Amino acid sequence: MRKRIKKERKTIPTLKFMLKTALKNKPQIFIAYAILTLTAFMQTMVNIISSKYLVDELVSIIEGGAVEQHLPVVIICAALILGVSMLTSLLNTVANQMKEVYGEWFNEYYEVQLSDKVMKMDFEHTENPDTLDRMNKAKDGMGWYSGGVVGILNHFFDIIANILKVAGVITIIAITCPLLLPIQIISLILITIFTKKSNDIEIKYFKKLSKINRMFGYFFFQMSDPENGKETRLFNSKEMMCSKADYYADETVDAFADVSKHSLKYVLISDIINGVRDGLSYLYIGILALGKIITIGDFTMCVSSASSLYWGLYAIVNGSVEIHKACDYAYEYLKFDAIPNAMVKGSNKLINGEHIIEFLNVSFRYPRSEKYVLRNVNLTIRQGEHLSVVGVNGAGKTTFIKLLCRMYDVLEGEIRIDGINIKEYSDDEYRKLFAVVFQDFSLFAFSLKDNIILNEKEDEKKLENTLKMAGLYDDAMKLENKFETTIFKSYDEKGTELSGGQQQKTAICRALYRDSPIVILDEPTAALDPIAEYEIYKRFNDLVGGKTAIYISHRLSSCKFCDRIAVFADDTIKEYGTHDELINIKDGIYAGMYAAQAEYYIDNAS
Repeated sequence: MRKRIKKERKTIPTLKFMLKTALKNKPQIFIAYAILTLTAFMQTMVNIISSKYLVDELVSIIEGGAVEQHLPVVIICAALILGVSMLTSLLNTVANQMKEVYGEWFNEYYEVQLSDKVMKMDFEHTENPDTLDRMNKAKDGMGWYSGGVVGILNHFFDIIANILKVAGVITIIAITCPLLLPIQIISLILITIFTKKSNDIEIKYFKKLSKINRMFGYFFFQMSDPENGKETRLFNSKEMMCSKADYYADETVDAFADVSKHSLKYVLISDIINGVRDGLSYLYIGILALGKIITIGDFTMCVSSASSLYWGLYAIVNGSVEIHKACDYAYEYLKFDAIPNAMVKGSNKLINGEHIIEFLNVSFRYPRSEKYVLRNVNLTIRQGEHLSVVGVNGAGKTTFIKLLCRMYDVLEGEIRIDGINIKEYSDDEYRKLFAVVFQDFSLFAFSLKDNIILNEKEDEKKLENTLKMAGLYDDAMKLENKFETTIFKSYDEKGTELSGGQQQKTAICRALYRDSPIVILDEPTAALDPIAEYEIYKRFNDLVGGKTAIYISHRLSSCKFCDRIAVFADDTIKEYGTHDELINIKDGIYAGMYAAQAEYYIDNAS
């Protein structure tokens, strides 16, 4: 009983959601369904009733009746059947084309909606494997598993159409051969039981397949991604990648094989019941005809009605089961869409002017982890101050930036901007404070201009100045379409492949163009050698001028020209001060790091 209630809670909300979505966005689709519903009813009833009169009139002619008396009825019945068939075929073609067009529209609509949800949801969700699994279930569930809006509406309106047909044929059967009703209904009840068992197996395996499909898709994407070509060849990783892809492909095939294996007995039982039903139906109608209780035309009508009744009832019940199943799949989208914000959203606006950043006893550990990444971090960064954050890999430097940018909320303590807890600010307002270049920054297969401007207001003069400041202007002017040249060749064969240094400069241009009061570099030059990294950091430091700047590195490229240095170790800030102060701490962490790396900076620190 509990299981049944759970399904109803999924089906009704999902069905309402689909109907509401269709009505709001493309109400014309209901015209297509109205046409299909009415033509299905009309064709069934005309074929069954006309066939009776057609056969009776032909039998009368064969038995010696006057041709001129019976032939007009034969012609009328044949013309009616043919005319209705041609009309319904034409209308159905138009309606199905409408459905196809709107079906594609809704598929794209939900792709966009799903992407929009992923882009707008709190960042911590995007690093949660459970959320990624739910996202994959939502995508699959709203896709080919359920058929999306049109798939579910197909089931819904098929049920309505079959209810109309069943109502019509029940009337015919009740008058002509009433015992057919219990034969069809009992058979249907038995088949429904076994069909439901088979469908339950499919739903069970759908949940299992979600994670398999995500891994399967990941490995096949990596294998086909040209960017992995060098590693695949130089490290001979083809066999490893192929074996993993084969493993998940086999897992997928095995899952479908298990579905077929466990469902087979229910399919066979349903086939046997269908055979018995047909035998009993023909036996009963045949006895009526032989006993001359019904005419040959009635016999034909009863056979057609029995078949239409059974398959109509079957379509209603099976449609109900299928709509439950489809809604079960599509409900995963509703669940994903309903994932709440992980963080409390404020509404305060920032006041223009100088901004002071304060970390007050901040401690943090990632969700699903017991280990703290940061403990009792206290730090103040004043307007215009340039801070260098250093430490070995894994010391918590990037986590420090994620907390400052409010990608995660602190667990203990608080972060303040201008004396106000950052949780009280509007997200949009707050994030305008920052221009960040991460180590794993992303460039898109858009134009060079679009990669830099993104959602900022376009200003060509500002763009040119930014490119010049970052040392990328001359390179950009050599491109075929200059600023409009597409980066990468993913979607444009005339696109350009930027070098690693040019990509870094593009990311830095993006940060400069945004013109935010706080600029952060989180090791975007980690792949470069220390001297090249030092030169980029020094130049960038000159470019940001009086803005607040935070430089993250496990090397010391930015330390000499920064106002303060924060040394992260053992989950907290272990040392804090200027370069001269820290270098003189005996056995200090910073002093040790500097001694180990000094050869790179002594001649380049001026």
